[in-house]
Parts: sequence; structure tokens; C-alpha cells
Amino acid sequence: MSIYSEIKPEVQRLSQLCQKNDAIDPELYVEYDVKRGLRDLNGKGVLTGLTNISEIVSSKIVDGKSVPAEGKLYYRGYSVEDLIRSQPQEYCFGFERIAYLLMFGDLPSEAEFQSFCELLSFYRTLPTSFVRDIIMKAPSSDMMNTLARSVLTLYSYDEAAEDISIPNVLRQCLQLTALFPLLSVYGYQAYRHYHDGQSLFIHQPDPQLSTAENILRILRPDCQYTALEAKVLDIALILHADHGGGNNSTFTTHVVTSSGTDTYSAIAAALGSLKGPKHGGANIKVVRMFEDIKKQVHDWNDDEEITAYLQKLLRKEAFDKSGLIYGIGHAVYSLSDPRAKIMSGFVEGLSKEKGRGDEFLLYSNVERLAVKLITQERKIYKGVSANVDFYSGFIYSMLDLPMELYTPIFAISRIAGWSAHRLEELIGGGKIIRPTYKAVQLHREIENA
Repeated sequence: MSIYSEIKPEVQRLSQLCQKNDAIDPELYVEYDVKRGLRDLNGKGVLTGLTNISEIVSSKIVDGKSVPAEGKLYYRGYSVEDLIRSQPQEYCFGFERIAYLLMFGDLPSEAEFQSFCELLSFYRTLPTSFVRDIIMKAPSSDMMNTLARSVLTLYSYDEAAEDISIPNVLRQCLQLTALFPLLSVYGYQAYRHYHDGQSLFIHQPDPQLSTAENILRILRPDCQYTALEAKVLDIALILHADHGGGNNSTFTTHVVTSSGTDTYSAIAAALGSLKGPKHGGANIKVVRMFEDIKKQVHDWNDDEEITAYLQKLLRKEAFDKSGLIYGIGHAVYSLSDPRAKIMSGFVEGLSKEKGRGDEFLLYSNVERLAVKLITQERKIYKGVSANVDFYSGFIYSMLDLPMELYTPIFAISRIAGWSAHRLEELIGGGKIIRPTYKAVQLHREIENA
């Protein structure tokens, strides 16, 4: 066992001391009206900031009362449904268009858009020998750690790394937006080569291609992909680009940015947040849950058999025994997650192209039956529906994306939102974000003092 992973008996004893002295009675949160996780008992978020960038709508006011409503997601005031609907059929530069909108507040003209894409292409170049000296040295089994390490290392290559003037931060954000696909995919290629003994290939991006197209190009040995594959991945990137400002990683971006630190540190912190399975890794849980469903449910068209398995999930008798049906339900959305609704429409077409229509039918059946079952067996006051993670993992598997890249793909998309929020915090902030914690430890006297 490595010294870095060895847990000595003394450490075990000290950890027990931590658990004893750091435990807080849950009743105290109620007594002092503390919003755990910055959410009240009904799940409504505590207002901690203002933003121009994006908005989530999950309820409406009827007769003076808030009631659940169909979910809506807005980027700079435009509904995400309208933004996607307005794109040409085989258009694969939607993510770039949305990144421009999120960062600068307006949809670009054709000239502005071309200039923006040229900027991203210009910045999509890693420093000399960066792949050899950084990415290929001690590759990690977790691509999010690899991505965070690469981001922090880029600080050393930036002569103006500490400059937080808006033009310089914007330059840094554009570079990171352009480089995230390379850092993620190259990190994966290095790991699979050194740890799995697979052939190593490092493809250069094509400056004429979109972010979605370049991801598929540099990932696949033959650089080949279909128009539908690129379109669906582009849609997935759009849907993950931002989400209201109150999610964990974006809030992290605001908090860390408010301290006045550099861009690389702020984005690395956001990556650390997104890595968590409660945030960015949810679609992996969905995929693994469905792998178990396929083993346990023999007839994918049998509602009774599927329902019986879902009941086992809720009763902590199946899969990871967490009591959860992954991909169903959301902290904010109630009747529907607009991202899931959009994604389900595209996933059906892709499943037909890939010859996996039977699996799409299984997903559809699970979605329908899980919502019904949860509503019957649990008190869900705001409603429950499939969330974006329910379908995104299935889409990625049909695109032959390795599971190790599922969360980095999320980051490749969300860097657009993080960049916009970092700029917004620097422009309109000024105060360091410092929430209050109440001490509940009794005062003590030192014996024989």
C-alpha cells in the first residue's frame, strides 16, 4: 500500500474523534432556522445573489399562491427551446452561439459570430510540449482531476495570470472554453494508453469544425462521425451550458471569484464541485442503474415487471440500495425539466440510427412508470419528472463516448456559464461572499488553568 493511501491505526482513532466532535444535532437546524444546503424545508433555494445570465422557472402564481408549472430555462431572457428551435436542421455551432450569448448578453450577428468562432479556433492550441510534459505525466483515472490539474498548470504558462481586469479575464475564459475539449480528451487518451495498454493517438482539432464536431474528431481513431451525432452532441452542450446561477459549481465560481483570485483557481474550484456525484456525475448513476435494469427485467415492454423492479429501488432492495430512481426528480423543476424534454426528442432519432430503439423504449417506459410510482408512494408536493441526466448518459453511450468523459463533457459545456458568471461577479461584485455560521459548541474551561 502506498504511503499516500495507507490509513494507520492512529489516523483511524483520530477520525473517530472527528466524527464524535463534529456531529451536529439535526434539530438545531430547525431551532435556529438554518437553511441546510441553502434550501428551506420545501426545497426552495435561499436568495443569495442576482444575475442577468440565466433563469429557471418551475412554478407560477395562481390566486396569490405558488403552484408547480412546466419547467422553463432561459439564457439571457431567451427560452432554451426557442434558441434550439431557431437553429438550422444540421447546424452544429449552436454551442458557440450560446457561449457568445451567455458571455456577452446578446445573440451575435453573422459577422460577430464568425469573429467569435475564429477567436476560439485561434485559442484552441496548447502550449508547446504541454501534452507530453503535463497530460502524459502521471495520468489520473479520473478525468476531472486531470482537467483540473491541467487548468491549474496553465497558470504557469500565462504571463498575466494574476491580472483580473475584464479584458484579460475574458481572454483567459475564451482560452479555457477553447481548450477544455483538448484537455479532457487528451487526458483520457493518455490514461487508456498507460493504464489500459491501448494505442495512443493525439488528433489535432480542425479549425473549421465546431466544438461538438472536434470532440468527436479528436476522440475517435478514424476521426469520423455522422451529422446527426454532431448535432445531438451540440444540443447536449447547449442544454448544459448554464443553469440559473444557483447550482453548486456556478455558486462556487461566484464565491471563489469574489475573493479576487485568478481565473485558473476559480475554474479549478468549479471543476472540483462539478466532479461530485451529487452534481456532475448523476448521468453515470443513471447509466449504471439501467445496466442493472437490463439484467433484472427480462421483458422491457412489461409494465408490471418494470414497476416491480422500480419498487425495489425505492425500497432500497435493488442496485445501490440508495432508495433513489436516478434521473427522476430535480431540486428545482417540478412538472418537467425542459432540458429532458428537448433531449428525449433527439435521443429517439439517434437510437434509430444506432439500432437501439428497444433501449429507448425501455427508457421511455421507466420514465413513465417511475413518475407514476414515486407520486403514489412518496409525498412529492411540487411534482416529479425526468431530469436532464435521465437521457444524457444514454445519448453519450450511443455516441460511443467513454463513461470517463461524461462529467468532463458537462464541464466542456458549463465553462461557458462559469465564464459568464465570473465576469458578472467581477463587474458587479466588489464584496467577498461570506455567509454566517452559528457556533453551537458550549464554552469550556481548560482544567487546572
